[in-house]
Amino acid sequence: MTQGESRSPGRRTVLGAAVLGTAALGAGSTAAQANERNSGHGSSYKDLPHPTVIGHRGASGYRPEHTLGSYQLALDLGAHVVEQDLVPTKDGHLVCRHENDITGTTDVAAHPEFASRRTTKSIDGVTLTGWFTEDFTLAELKTLRAKERIPANRQENTLYDGRWAIPTFEEVLRWAEKEGHRRGRPVWLHVETKHPTYFRGLGLGLEERLAGLLRRYGRDRRNSPVFLQSFEPSSMQRMAELVSSPRVVLLSAAGTRPWDFVEAGDPRTVADLVKPEGLKWIASYAQGIGPTLDLIIPKDASGRLTTPTTLVRDAHAKGLILHPYTIRNENTFLPADFRRGTDPNAYGDAFGAFKVYFETGIDGIFTDNPDTGLLAAADFRS
Repeated sequence: MTQGESRSPGRRTVLGAAVLGTAALGAGSTAAQANERNSGHGSSYKDLPHPTVIGHRGASGYRPEHTLGSYQLALDLGAHVVEQDLVPTKDGHLVCRHENDITGTTDVAAHPEFASRRTTKSIDGVTLTGWFTEDFTLAELKTLRAKERIPANRQENTLYDGRWAIPTFEEVLRWAEKEGHRRGRPVWLHVETKHPTYFRGLGLGLEERLAGLLRRYGRDRRNSPVFLQSFEPSSMQRMAELVSSPRVVLLSAAGTRPWDFVEAGDPRTVADLVKPEGLKWIASYAQGIGPTLDLIIPKDASGRLTTPTTLVRDAHAKGLILHPYTIRNENTFLPADFRRGTDPNAYGDAFGAFKVYFETGIDGIFTDNPDTGLLAAADFRS
């Protein structure tokens, strides 16, 4: 893909003089020191700026997702919270990847020594062929390099292909502790358990491993600077028994069912969960929901926004915060109302889209472009 002339100058303006590299992790502080700093601020998720801007997989609009480079840039751009998705390795380490299928996000296909690991699996009812984290040890995964997931849309991001390895979640916790110490304030994380029922079936349960790391690094308390999240409600119920960190239930399209519901024979759909009774049930073990934006404002057949639903009001009535997902700057990802020109990969009117969603009363939003989100949030508050 060749970028349009109008896009590159805009991107340079948005990024400004943001730091492009990531600091070395170094030895860092001890877990006890981390515990003291991370749990001693007395802060709460309710004290975060409103609306809260969450760096989706870091600053994935500008760097390959779920790399230390992407996380660092999100923080440098000013994101209030930085997101990680967690999947396990064969030997039980938690690593940061959006999916356990690493075919499109690493250079694994270029490693002949791993050619025999290519396989076909059914993940939450979807058949996939590729390479999967649970078939690799951490040492093996560390020989791979991350690359841009959607190069056709984000050709500029391919400049950074091969620059960073796959980070472990413990490395991210050490990075967050170091950056928090340097900045004099905690670095907030938004941490998702991916396919937890699937991995539990393999003997690689995510929740206990995650809880152990949260306790070790002082992020296991109700005022810890971390959100936990999952598309499977039972994962957040399990986390509620292990730690006190704030929890968010992610919600996909209205007609879908969480995979743990499918496995358990629970007939409820997301449409049931967004009703007042469903929200009351979620509020019994979680502090928030992370709905797809279409549950906030549905689109018509042409992709244009229609009338907002009552979800924001109904969720707030049950004491739940809302962190919907995801706004991106490119036309192809925006509602049709806010697309500009004919190039699907050029930037559209993302500011206009942010404004409409902020006006619904949501508490925060996931975005691949934290700098755009922060400017939009500042406009909304002014």
